[in-house]
Amino acid sequence: MPVDVMVDASAGSHEDLAARVASWAEQCLAVLDKADHELAVTLTDDARIQRLNGEYRSKPEPTDVLSFGQMEGEPFASPVPVLGDLVISLETAQRQAAELGHPLAAELRILVVHGVLHLIGHDHIDPADRAAMAHAENDLLERLPSVPEWPTTSGLIARAGGP
Repeated sequence: MPVDVMVDASAGSHEDLAARVASWAEQCLAVLDKADHELAVTLTDDARIQRLNGEYRSKPEPTDVLSFGQMEGEPFASPVPVLGDLVISLETAQRQAAELGHPLAAELRILVVHGVLHLIGHDHIDPADRAAMAHAENDLLERLPSVPEWPTTSGLIARAGGP
């Protein structure tokens, strides 16, 4: 399962989190029958994700996770199908985890699930798509290993008020 996790120097040293993120991403891909796809994940800080969010979404503010899919448009010639890239802000994830009273690792697990679902085509702009993605988040979270005290079935969409 070709998952590569990079940690920006500006985000600090988080090799332990990088290994866990890689494991969750690989598990997501396996559950979604995309284990043969390549995925890159970058763990960064608020400053970098704010620049990316401004450049690609015209929202010059930090966010938790950005997804850059490679499954749209002309196929990319590669021996391994490229699913895309996720960029996760460790600073935003830490704030969200603290607000919700769970560990940073639990929040990162939720963000990986949300981001991967975007990469395979889910979105949450209109109500029907929002409901479908909320269901997909919760289903995928249920199917991944977790720690008993972590939230396991509540994805970002359900947490924000549900479908």
